[in-house]
Parts: sequence; structure tokens; C-alpha cells
Amino acid sequence: MTTPIAAAVTGSWTKTGDLPAAASWHGQYDGAVLLKDGKGVVLLGGADASGAATNKVARYDIAEKKWTAGATSLAFPRRLHTVTRLDDGTFLVVGGTSGSGPHAAGLTAVEKYDPADGSLKTVASLHEARRGHSAVLLESKKVLVAGGLASRTTDSDRALATAEIYDPATDKWTPTKHPMTDARGGHGAVLFKGGKVLVTGGTAPVSKDGSTSLAYCELYDPTGDSWSPVASLAQPRSRHRTVLASDTTALVIGGETPGTAGDGTYDPYHALTVERFDLAAGTWTARPSTAGGRALHAVVPLGSGKFLVAGGTTDEAGGIGYQSALIYDDTGTGGWSAAAGLAEGRWAGAATALAAGTALVTGGIVASGIAAADPTRAELTATTEVFSFTATPSALGGGAA
Repeated sequence: MTTPIAAAVTGSWTKTGDLPAAASWHGQYDGAVLLKDGKGVVLLGGADASGAATNKVARYDIAEKKWTAGATSLAFPRRLHTVTRLDDGTFLVVGGTSGSGPHAAGLTAVEKYDPADGSLKTVASLHEARRGHSAVLLESKKVLVAGGLASRTTDSDRALATAEIYDPATDKWTPTKHPMTDARGGHGAVLFKGGKVLVTGGTAPVSKDGSTSLAYCELYDPTGDSWSPVASLAQPRSRHRTVLASDTTALVIGGETPGTAGDGTYDPYHALTVERFDLAAGTWTARPSTAGGRALHAVVPLGSGKFLVAGGTTDEAGGIGYQSALIYDDTGTGGWSAAAGLAEGRWAGAATALAAGTALVTGGIVASGIAAADPTRAELTATTEVFSFTATPSALGGGAA
């Protein structure tokens, strides 16, 4: 059973400066990234209202509460790419696609953005073009890029199991000794203390125009440069969010979770479900769920085991963005609380933690398809909102769905 959200809410949103140009970010790791000094946020690329990739650069100054357009642009328009902050404070922008169609060819091109002077330069290319992949900064300060999608033909895709590691010191990509155990795109990935990387869920094409959500998970061990399967999720998930909960635990929250409710009906968004992975045990445990399932939402750590869940949608093709926001508390038995809602509902926006208890959400899609004024173009927003966690919410408890 799920537990309803109480009427009382906690926290508050403050509208701040708009983006130089509205955009959306549909990948797991293509959105907002905090500067190393903690004074600003960077956005690189994304998609416009027609779904076409952009080459725009934007930077947010936290003190001034203002976005500024970059003086330079990416060499390639990109969406479904990854942006990873390197140890020296620069940003590695990897792969993605410059196309707008559902089966657009991926890129091998890689760029590096330096926030110190706003410059961009091309660096060594991937061995294999990919979009919708994951990227994780390893403890070695190298970047692990894994999986993703590639064009099989002009009107179909294939999922990738290959993975590559970038060494900033040598500007070189090296394929991992072995590929992943399962090909996938749109998956989540997090780094545990000690160096292992957990990969969760995602999708794999099953027909020309169809794909299926995956429950399969696996671990990358840099010591042996190897991949190994681990326990699967209780529910297959795509367009979910994977976050680190502690040095050795991780959470998956929401996403598309196909299944039946037990009464013969089909409702993949009935509940907002959470599962927690324990590295030592190698197992997943269901955590408390609540009503309001969603995908392409934001999940931002607030500190002290609490996470902000904001926005999202249940219908990319013809829906509107959620204004609702919740707080999930992973401490103890876990529980949900209602948070103040966004001023503007959205999905596929960009989000990041700014400091303990504060989170930034910007851009994204407000409406699409028949829900939009023009069914051929998504309605985007350029607005930015900052959430402040001002009180400790009372946990709602509840059992897992």
C-alpha cells in the first residue's frame, strides 16, 4: 500500500534569473553541474522546442542569482550527452547527438569546457559513438563512460554494452577490458567509496520503434577493470533517477516502472517507488512509497539522508509537467513529506544541489503534444527556481507498493 501525502508542506521556492534560452535535458547526466568552487552552475547543450540539439553554454552566478550566456559555443550541438566535472574544475562533454530524430546518429566528439576563461576545446574522441550513456568520475580521477544507444539503421537503434575510460592526464580513451554484462541506454550510475560503480536499469530496443525498461543492474570494479551482474531491481525502470545515499548505499527513485496493480489494470505511474542497494550485501530493498509516480523528474540530495523530488511527468508525448515536490527521508524506516510546489511545472529540466538544504531547478518542458498550444513543438520554460529546506518534515511512513 502507498501512503497519501499530508496537507502540510515544508520548504520554499524562490524564482530567480531566467536562462538565456529555454531548453530541456532528457539524459541522466547532461544537465546542471556545480562549479568546483561552489559559486556557480554550468549548463552545456540540451534540446530546443523542436527537439533539436543546441550548442549553447550558460552559467549561473549563485551570489548574483543570474544566468549569463557563454561567449563561446560547443563545437557540436548536443543532446543526450554527458557533462562531468573533472578534478581540475574543467568539464568533460562527451558524445550525445546533434540530430533531432528518435534514431539520430551519436557523436564520438568530446570537448572540454574551462569555466576559468569560458573556453572550449576539442579533446580526444570516443572509440564508439553513443548517446544516452552514463559518465562517472572515478576515484582515479579518470572518467568511465558506459553503454548508451547507437543507430542500427536510419530508423532503428541498438543498445551498447561497451565502456571506455578517459584519462585527462594523457587525453586518451581506453576501452574497458570487458563490456558490460547487459547492453543499455538511459541508465543510472553512481560511484561508491572504494571505487566500484553501480549501473541501474535503463532501456534496450526490442523493435524498430519500441524499447523495454530494464531491471538488470551491474557493478564495475576498477581494480580488475571488470563488470559483474548484481541483484536486479524489483521493478524494471527507465527515466528514473539513481543517487548515492551513503558511501556504500544507493537509491533509485521513480521512473517508468511497467507492471500491473494486481486488479487487472495497467498503471506504471500509480506509485512513486524507491529501492535501496546495499553494496556489502549486494541486494536491493524496497523502501516506503507514496502516490504520484513520475519520470524525468529531479532528485537532489539535501543532506542528512533527505532528497528533494520535484517535477516530472507521466506522458512525454502529450502531457504537462508536475508542479508537485516531495521530500524523501531515507533515514530509519524512511518516509515521505510534502514540499512546497514549483511555481511552474516541468519535466526534463536541469537540477543540482547548491549547498546543504538548497537545490536549483531550471528549464525543462511545461507541455507537449496535445497538451501544448502547438502539438508539433514542446512548450519550454526558461525559468529558474531555488528550493530552500527550511524545516524538518514529519515522515509519513507507509509501506512499499
